[in-house]
Amino acid sequence: MEKCNYGSGRGTLFVVGTGPGAVRQMTLAACEVLEKAEVIVGYKTYLELIPNFLVGKEVISSEMMKEVERCRIALTAAETGKQVALVSGGDPGIYAMAGLVYQLARESGFAGTIEVVPGLAAINSCAARLGAPLMHDFAAVSLSDLLTPWELIEKRLSAAAMADFVTAIYNPKSKRRTDQIVRAREIFLAHRDASTPVGIVTAATRENEKIAITTLANMLDHEITMQSTLIIGNSQTYTWNDLIITPRGYGNKYEL
Repeated sequence: MEKCNYGSGRGTLFVVGTGPGAVRQMTLAACEVLEKAEVIVGYKTYLELIPNFLVGKEVISSEMMKEVERCRIALTAAETGKQVALVSGGDPGIYAMAGLVYQLARESGFAGTIEVVPGLAAINSCAARLGAPLMHDFAAVSLSDLLTPWELIEKRLSAAAMADFVTAIYNPKSKRRTDQIVRAREIFLAHRDASTPVGIVTAATRENEKIAITTLANMLDHEITMQSTLIIGNSQTYTWNDLIITPRGYGNKYEL
């Protein structure tokens, strides 16, 4: 069903996922929205990845930690009748801006239209770069304790490790946070073999992309930054030809 309200005279806020970084990884829908938007709002670093879409637009950028401010600016602009795109890296509904937009819209009585335009999430692009690590049940956990208490994050890590989920680790490390990834590894080592495959993808699909395939035992020997996403395999995950593969279970049902 077509939902876009271009030219209707009614303000719309599009929360747009721009994917992992490379423009060629953006969806056609995201490109269309950005091309037709009158106002584009976003985190400075993400806007720098899409310069061609900013030409001739009203562009409002801000620094990290200004998420609430960006959302309010975007909502206000949409209420004036403009077509507004709020840019979010990856997918706006995964550790990103969509939830905050709806929360603020609800509290403010926003009368316009909001549409979420999905993007390729980090977990998808990183998995593709590593091979096929997410072929069975998986979980995603962010190690950022800015909005979530660390005690709760530890519980979620323990539950994922104990249940043998392949686990994607978002926001593993920053200049301020260096101990959380060490503790996460300890938690998984309590439930997984030290030889469990681990993939580390930094700046996926961008020019400075780095990929490391290692093990739970050795993962801390590799560079891990805020731009990294880790995928920790389950008890069945293996490596082959510099790839990480988690079997779906076809070998148990069919002759391969």
